[in-house]
Amino acid sequence: MIPSLLLVQIFRRLRSRRPSISALHQTVSQLKPNTTIKSQSSNKSFTFPWWFIFIAYGLSIILVGVSILFIIARGIEFGDTKTQQWLISIVTSFCSSVLLTQPLKILALSIVFICLCRKSDDDQTANEYLDENQLDLDDNEEYLHSKIEPIFISRSKIPTTRLDETELELARQDRLKEIRMWSVIRETLTYLIFLSLIFAITYSHRTTDTFQQVNHLRKYFRSKSIVYSINDYWTWLETNFVDKIRAQQWYNNDIPLNLNGYINDKTNRLIGWGLMRQLRIQSDLCPYDKLSLTCSFEYDKSNEETNSFEIGWLNRTITKGNTSIEKAFEYQSSQQLDSYVYQGEHGKYSGGGYVYEFRGRLSEIKNNLSELHRFGWIDTKTRAILIQLNLYNPNAQLFTSVSILTEFLSTGGTATRTRFEPMNFYLTLNSWTQLICLIVYLCFIIYLMFGQMKLIHQLKFNYLRQFWSLIELGIIICSWMAIGIYILRYREYYRIGQLFNQSKGYAYINLQYSTYLNDYLTFIYAFCCFFGTLKLVRLCRFSPRLYLFIQTLESATQKLIAFAFMFTIVFTGFICLFYFLFQSTLFSCSTILQTIRMLFEMTLMKFDVYELINVSPVLGPLAFSFFIFIVVFVCMSMFLSIINDSFQRAKENAKQDQEHIYSFMIERFLRWIDWKKQRTEDETHEEYDVRMRDQYFHPIEGFPEKVDQLFEVLNQV
Repeated sequence: MIPSLLLVQIFRRLRSRRPSISALHQTVSQLKPNTTIKSQSSNKSFTFPWWFIFIAYGLSIILVGVSILFIIARGIEFGDTKTQQWLISIVTSFCSSVLLTQPLKILALSIVFICLCRKSDDDQTANEYLDENQLDLDDNEEYLHSKIEPIFISRSKIPTTRLDETELELARQDRLKEIRMWSVIRETLTYLIFLSLIFAITYSHRTTDTFQQVNHLRKYFRSKSIVYSINDYWTWLETNFVDKIRAQQWYNNDIPLNLNGYINDKTNRLIGWGLMRQLRIQSDLCPYDKLSLTCSFEYDKSNEETNSFEIGWLNRTITKGNTSIEKAFEYQSSQQLDSYVYQGEHGKYSGGGYVYEFRGRLSEIKNNLSELHRFGWIDTKTRAILIQLNLYNPNAQLFTSVSILTEFLSTGGTATRTRFEPMNFYLTLNSWTQLICLIVYLCFIIYLMFGQMKLIHQLKFNYLRQFWSLIELGIIICSWMAIGIYILRYREYYRIGQLFNQSKGYAYINLQYSTYLNDYLTFIYAFCCFFGTLKLVRLCRFSPRLYLFIQTLESATQKLIAFAFMFTIVFTGFICLFYFLFQSTLFSCSTILQTIRMLFEMTLMKFDVYELINVSPVLGPLAFSFFIFIVVFVCMSMFLSIINDSFQRAKENAKQDQEHIYSFMIERFLRWIDWKKQRTEDETHEEYDVRMRDQYFHPIEGFPEKVDQLFEVLNQV
């Protein structure tokens, strides 16, 4: 009852969006232009602003929703039979009320009010404004209700209201600003819709469970001991790793029922079986002639071993083995394994190699690994061991490709790299909403393509000089590439899904190709979001402060390019200095990329200088001090000077038009929600005077600027 009364009062006490003038007042103003109409706001009770209508409708929708929920809850409590009877009674009472009861009530109340509460015909409002003896008529008008017709009547024409030059100029400027305001709003809303589509399509193919899956597997397969040599690797493989790829007994020694094919975490199921692939090199004589030694160099495609051997790497053979031990010494190409090139930390490894399959019971796998260890399957010619597992988590519906790469370096050390790639095959257009978003997004891309084709036709080669044109071009190229890769990934997902359904998960399925497609699609999605978000900066040109930032960058472009060229030369010199001085003693300088990273950290003052002091007490502090002085103090000071000078120029040349558009939009918005009153005639004239004063410049005021420009030209000459 109370919410209904509240809604009724809100609707009754709403003010109109614009002050309305009654028909009587309009007629009086036409008959008597000089008559002032009294405001009746003081006689009215408390009222709400016009935008309270949205609150009222919102409350109505909420009340209707709550009522529906209560009806559903009561219907569930009553049961089917009582609910049907209740609905029949409601419909019957509603129809009888609308067709019979309510019309009779309205008729009876109308008769009562007509007989008892009839108002007089005397209109006080009309009598307040109408005076029959003082109305001026035109030549073609006469009194219809006058009893006495005067002989001589002086007739005066009603004055016509016209805008003067000041009001006309101000109205013209407001109209131009209004056109620009709607252009800004239209462009902003259009691009926000486009950006929302990009984010909707991108994030619809991501799930929050991927991080948890990767984090769990990383901790699960983490080695408790560090692998330094081949013996350490065999120890980890036989005692740590192999126990994790088969589901074993629970903590209370219960048998793991219905967990056939699962790994020991009891959550992820192994698709088919795991593979352990070895890549070897051919041995050769060392280049040092005085010692007859055999050397095993770093892995390369040219020195890769591609022959099959007997057990123990004794003799070459062409016969096919029958047991898993014999097959582990046979070379298989990438076509046979359906695998691809794998990038490691110290090399790029081909898709072929010598393969051992983790098939059978856990005891059989342990026996086979012991045999391989005894026959020396991993020796000094081994350069990489890649273990590949394909897992499926039915709880999160995630497929995960696990790759554990161990590189055996020619210097005697090892480098281990673990990679987990989660994928969800069920996030490909699984709803109509995603399909509609994709279709609308394609329409936007086609529209952008036509617009950019027109710009290319108009600007020719100057098109490539515009920064925002390159951003638009990047969005278009990334979008079409994403569509192509998405189609390839969808076909691969469909093929893997068919194999998975046919084999029930008991056949080996290589997810390496789908992993690459998923990674490439993720990269392209990331660049689409990057270019799309970066284009939001272009919308900031309507804001005076943010537009000043854009103008500063445009003004400093040429100087920044020259500074970047100079800074690159200086920075490259320091890269060479630190790389050659500390390559063999510091991990931060072991490679060129590590050296670049260290120098950038040093520029940001996030580097531990004691590492340099411990390595070289003299050269370390000397090189560090030299770098800080040249790069941090000199180069960074030059960079800040360029930005500061460009900012001052952009501030002086800033357009005053940019300063008023946002204030004009805010003013219109406040008037639209009735938080600000309309301008009076005095305010209109005052605003026009302010604008005219802003546009007026005395010639002497621009004389210092002209002198500065003259000195700049003379300095350049």
